[in-house]
Amino acid sequence: MKNYLSDEINEERFRLGETKNRVPASSEENATEGVPSGSVTFMEAFRVWVKVALNSFGGPAGQIAVMHRYLVEEKRWISESRFLHALNYCMILPGPEAQQLAIYIGWLLHKIPGGVVAGTLFVIPGFISMLILSILYAGHQDLSVVQWLIFGLKPAVLAVVAEAVLRIGKRVLKNRFMLVLAGLGFIAIFLFEVPFPFIVISAAIIGYVGGRIRPESFEINQGHSATSNPGDSPLIDAMLENQAPEHTQPSASRAFAVAVTWSILWFAPLALILTFLGSENVYFQEATFFSKSAVVTFGGAYAVLAYVAQQAVEEYSWVTPGEMLDGLGLAETTPGPLILVLPFVGFLAAFRHPGPLHPMVAGTLGAMLTTWATFVPCFLWVLVGGPYVESLRGNKSLHSAMSAITAAIVGVVLNLAVWFALHTVFGSVRDFREFGMHLQMPVWQTLNIPSLFIATFAILAIFRFKLGVIQTIGCSVALGVIYNLLKWGVV
Repeated sequence: MKNYLSDEINEERFRLGETKNRVPASSEENATEGVPSGSVTFMEAFRVWVKVALNSFGGPAGQIAVMHRYLVEEKRWISESRFLHALNYCMILPGPEAQQLAIYIGWLLHKIPGGVVAGTLFVIPGFISMLILSILYAGHQDLSVVQWLIFGLKPAVLAVVAEAVLRIGKRVLKNRFMLVLAGLGFIAIFLFEVPFPFIVISAAIIGYVGGRIRPESFEINQGHSATSNPGDSPLIDAMLENQAPEHTQPSASRAFAVAVTWSILWFAPLALILTFLGSENVYFQEATFFSKSAVVTFGGAYAVLAYVAQQAVEEYSWVTPGEMLDGLGLAETTPGPLILVLPFVGFLAAFRHPGPLHPMVAGTLGAMLTTWATFVPCFLWVLVGGPYVESLRGNKSLHSAMSAITAAIVGVVLNLAVWFALHTVFGSVRDFREFGMHLQMPVWQTLNIPSLFIATFAILAIFRFKLGVIQTIGCSVALGVIYNLLKWGVV
């Protein structure tokens, strides 16, 4: 998968405003710096992780590009090949791969405390931003100005999701077999409402078995990545090549201890809520649902959103389709993982079912619980599996399974884009159920022309004029405000 990931990093680096012909870190730019020597102090790493967290805008690709720039090019703490190998491992895991990559590199540098600090700092700025935005959204949603801002936000999110479908698809769907898997993934979730975990498991089995029969059908990423000059030895690579530190070596007893510790941390809040509040409480429902999503949502933030949109909107009725769009748009404008839209969902769910608490207090607790259930498992996966990651090098069966999952996820994300389009451009959608199928059809009389116009603008901005996500959202929001000012005769 290295070629795919290198392309993604380079493309996002350019979109974030870096020079197109930037000299690689392994050449003249760092020639005078020499090989890093000594070790990175904990405080030095702390400062770098803060900088990474505050600059991690633009979704997973943007966040990975930021880490690549700081850690591979500027600091030269880790080589290109090891960085991409670590990222490949994180992409196998459920959950946000960018945050897991930060945990992994932090763990390589400073053991478990380094991984905890790197992973936590990666989330904190975005969580605080989303919590503030959730409070403002819930408390002032009825204000006209807020509605005007949101009016232009939703069509922009539609364009962002469509861009994600095409960006992933063009890198993954390299042959007919992968196209078929993507199509089956879309049909399964769009027409038959097949649960997302079942789609992932089925794709993994197909990939594992198919990779043994026709391995060429699962080679979605050919070629090799750019590597450092032969004489270069970034700090982490030199450390591992000379004498691998004890914490990077596999140990069954240590893996067991880490797994038990982080499992207790993960499930302790759930057990306390069940004991004192019962299973019908909204907090217990949130803890169990988002814990389950942390286990089954392979494929990054958009796959998570597809699953959450299916469950939080249709089964639990915590949010409406429009609110799900609003949350995604807000998450796109904040630093940190895009998956931080989930605390927004958790906030609104608890805000609307506060019990004896003030709604704002209940919502804040819901957002915190959702964040805990979403991100604590990431530490478990990385810190337990990290020492064994070298054994994954060259594992063709695992690669085939991951390739099949990624192809199926393209179909799942396409379903998310269609779902968003139906609830953004049309005011009403009808449900048809025949022959075991569930089909949502738009009511054409409710077509929202202004929303369609803004969505078209956003699509052109991203695909034709290559504007970044933040710029596209900002322009779309401005168009929404201008439309409403004209509509109400303010200007």
